[in-house]
Amino acid sequence: MCKVLKVSRSSYYKYLTKSLSPRAIENKSFEDKILAVYKESKKRYGAPKIHNTLIENGNKISLKRVQRLMRKLGIRSIVMKKFRPQSSKSKVEDKVNI
Repeated sequence: MCKVLKVSRSSYYKYLTKSLSPRAIENKSFEDKILAVYKESKKRYGAPKIHNTLIENGNKISLKRVQRLMRKLGIRSIVMKKFRPQSSKSKVEDKVNI
């Protein structure tokens, strides 16, 4: 089979016995926690607030790592633009108060 696929035997057996690194396992647990906080906040929290919530819960994680994992998960906070009044270009007419 290895000859047909043109893969060395050592690579094939290494692939079969491959396990996740401790860092990957830790990232997976953080992804679950980030999703839980994100859903709890009704998708309103961004990376800084999620980071603060995780720190308060006793997890040691950096803000950059939270940002990276959120990007990997494809989640972002809901951002509402602030209302900024703009002047209208049309002329304002005075109306009589009845």
